[in-house]
Amino acid sequence: MSRGTWLVGRLLQIIPTLLLIGVVVFVLVHLLPGDIVTSMLGDHATKQAVANLRRSLGLDRTLAEQFVLFVRNALRGSFGDSLAHGIPVARLIAQRLPVTAMLTAMAVVIAVVLAVPLAFVAALRAERAPDIAIRVAFQVGLSSPIFYVGLVLLSVFAAWLRWFPVGGYGSGFLDHIYHLILPAFALALSLSAILMRNLRAAILGVIRAEYVDFARAKGIAARLVLFRHVLRNALIATVTLLGLSIGSLLGGAVVTETVFAVPGVGRLMVDSIFARDYPVIEALTLILAVVVSITFLATDILQMVLDPRIGR
Repeated sequence: MSRGTWLVGRLLQIIPTLLLIGVVVFVLVHLLPGDIVTSMLGDHATKQAVANLRRSLGLDRTLAEQFVLFVRNALRGSFGDSLAHGIPVARLIAQRLPVTAMLTAMAVVIAVVLAVPLAFVAALRAERAPDIAIRVAFQVGLSSPIFYVGLVLLSVFAAWLRWFPVGGYGSGFLDHIYHLILPAFALALSLSAILMRNLRAAILGVIRAEYVDFARAKGIAARLVLFRHVLRNALIATVTLLGLSIGSLLGGAVVTETVFAVPGVGRLMVDSIFARDYPVIEALTLILAVVVSITFLATDILQMVLDPRIGR
C-alpha cells in the first residue's frame, strides 16, 4: 500500500467518526435537564411568550428536524446564533478558540522541554540517585489534580510572590504569553510526567539494541549514537503518546481555564452547559473533534517520518 493511499484512507476514517460524534452530542445535549427558554424568560413568563420564543429558536420542531438542520448548518460551517449570547456561534468560537490553542501549544512545549532532557538523564543514570529523584518529582506532579496544581501556583506565584497575574488573558502577544504561563504549566505538569516515563522506558529499550552496539563498534561518537539512533527510535512511541494526549489536554483546559479565568473554549463550554446553549455545545464538540482528529493524523504522519516502514 502506497503512502498516498494510506493517507487518503486515514482522511476518510475521520468522516464516520465526526458523524457518530455529531449524533451522540446532539442526543446528549437534548437530554440535559432544564429548559433554555424558561431560563431566558424566567419562571413567571406567560405560556404565549414561551411558545413564541421556542418557535423563534426552532425548538418547537421535532428532534429529527432539529438534527437535520444541525447537520446542514455544520456542513455549511454555520451553527446559527448562540441562545445565551445572541451572536453567531461561529464568531463566538472564533474569538475563544485561539486562546485555548495558545494555551494548549504552550502546555505541549513546556511538557516536551521538561520531559525529553530529564528522560535522557534518568535513562542514562538508571536506578541511580538522579533517576530516582526525577521519577519521584514527576510522580508528585502526575498524582496531583490539575485544579489543585493551579490553585497552588496561583497562591504561590500570583498571590504571594506576585510574579504572574492572578488570571485573565491580557492584551498583545507577549502579554498573552505572560498571562498563560501559569495555566500552561499547570496543564503541562501531568503530561510531562507521562512523557518522561514513557520516553525513559523507550530509551532504556533502544539503548540495549544490537544496532546501537554496532554503531558504537563502528566508532561513531557517543553523541551521534544517542541522537541519531537512540532518540529517533525512542521518540516513535512518545510521539504517539503525545498525539493521543491532545484530547486529554483539551479536557484539562476546561478545568484550567476555569481556575485561571482564561476566556477560552473550555470555559465557554462550561458556561454553555449551564446556560443550556445547545448550538454552542454542539458546535464546540464538533470543532474540538475535528481538531483532535487532525492531530491524530499529524501524529501518524510524523510517525511515518520517524519510521519509514509505517505506511508501506
